[in-house]
Amino acid sequence: MTYRRPGSHEAAEDAWQPDELLARSGNIPAPRLGRLVLLAALLCYFSITLLNILSSHSSVVPLTAAVVCLLGILGLQLLHSRPGAHLASTSCKILTLSAQALLTYLPLLVFKAQWGSMAGFLAGSLLLLLPPRQGWLLYGVVGASMLAPPLLRGLPVVETFYYVQSTLLTGLVIFGLTRLADLIRVLHETRGELTRVAVTQERLRFARDLHDLLGYSLSAITLKGELIHRLLPAHPGRAKAEVEDVLTISRQSLADVRSVASGYRDMSFKDEIGSAQSVLSAADVRVTARVRIGQLDRELDTVLATVLREAVTNVLRHSRATYCEIAAEGDAGQVRLTIVNDGVAKGYRDPSPHSGSGLGNLQTRLNTVDGTLGVEQNDGTFRVVAQAPEQRDPDSTADADRYRADDSKSAA
Repeated sequence: MTYRRPGSHEAAEDAWQPDELLARSGNIPAPRLGRLVLLAALLCYFSITLLNILSSHSSVVPLTAAVVCLLGILGLQLLHSRPGAHLASTSCKILTLSAQALLTYLPLLVFKAQWGSMAGFLAGSLLLLLPPRQGWLLYGVVGASMLAPPLLRGLPVVETFYYVQSTLLTGLVIFGLTRLADLIRVLHETRGELTRVAVTQERLRFARDLHDLLGYSLSAITLKGELIHRLLPAHPGRAKAEVEDVLTISRQSLADVRSVASGYRDMSFKDEIGSAQSVLSAADVRVTARVRIGQLDRELDTVLATVLREAVTNVLRHSRATYCEIAAEGDAGQVRLTIVNDGVAKGYRDPSPHSGSGLGNLQTRLNTVDGTLGVEQNDGTFRVVAQAPEQRDPDSTADADRYRADDSKSAA
C-alpha cells in the first residue's frame, strides 16, 4: 500500500512513502536503540569521571560523597534527556537545573580537574530544557566558568583550553544524542501515521469508486426490473429484450467491481452517453444529447464519464424527471458538460437509506483534472455543470498518473 506526496519532478517519486520506509527500516535504528546509545554514552562519561576520582587517592568520605553526587547527576541527566522533558513547567526546570548545578560545582572545589567533565552535562541540560537563546547563552557561560579552576591553579594555557573545550564538547554530545534519539522516535511515529493515512486514502478510493460505478448500474437494474414487471403480461417480447439489457448491465457491474479491486478504471464519455440515453429512455425520460468535443485526454474522458453517470443516477433515484438534456461543448481550451432535468419535486426524497454522496465524489474527481463542479436548482429544474481544461499542466498530469499507479499497486 503506497501513499505518495505529489511532486512536479521525477525526484518527487522519492517523497515519503510508508512502504519504502518499511523497506528501509533495516537502516533506521529503533527508538529503543537510540535511547540505549545515549545511555551508553552517559555511562562512559561517568565511568571515566569515577576512575579519575578513584585515582586521586582521597579518603572514604570524599569518595562516598563523590559517588553520591555522580549518581545524582546521572539521575538528573536521564530526567533531562527523557522525551518531552522540555515541556515541563518552568518551576520544575529551575529546580532540577539548580540541583544539577550544585552537584556540578560543589565537588569541583574538592576534586578539581578530576571533576571537570561533569560541567559538560550541565551545559547539555541547559540546551535541552531552555529556549534556544537562553540555552546557548548559559551553555557558553558554563564553558567559560571552567576557565577558573586551571587559572587558579596556575596551569598552562593549553590545559586551560582543554577544560573549556571538553566541557563544551560534552554538552554538545549530550544535546546531540538526546535530540537524535527524539528524532528517531518521531520518525517511527510518523511512519506509522503515514501508513494509517495511506490505508484511509485507500478506503476512501474504494468507497468512492463503488459509489460511482455501481450506483448507476444498480439503479438501472432496478428501473429495468420494474419495467419488465409491467411489460411481461402484455409485451413478453419486449420484456425479453429488457432482460437481455439487465444481464448486460449486471455483467458490467461485476466487471466494475473487479476493476475497483484492481485499481483505477478508465471510462469512455461517448460510450457513457449511449448508455445514459438507453437507461433514461427506459424510464420514460425524454433525452436530448448534444456533443461538440474532440478527442479527450484519458483522465479527463474518465472524469466526464463519471460525472455523466452520477448525474443520470441522480435523475433515476432522486427525481421525477420527464426530460433530461445533456450538452458537452469545448470552447477556449475548456470542456463544459451540462446535465439538466426537470425532476425536482418539492418534498421528494429518495426512500432508500444511504442515498449517497455522489456530488462530493465528483468534486474530488474533478480536482484531479483541475476542474470545477457547479450545481443549480431553480424552478423545478436541476442543473449540473462540470468544467475542466482540455490541456492540463504537465506536472498535474504526472501527479494524476502517479496517483493512478499508486492506487493500482495498493489494490494489488
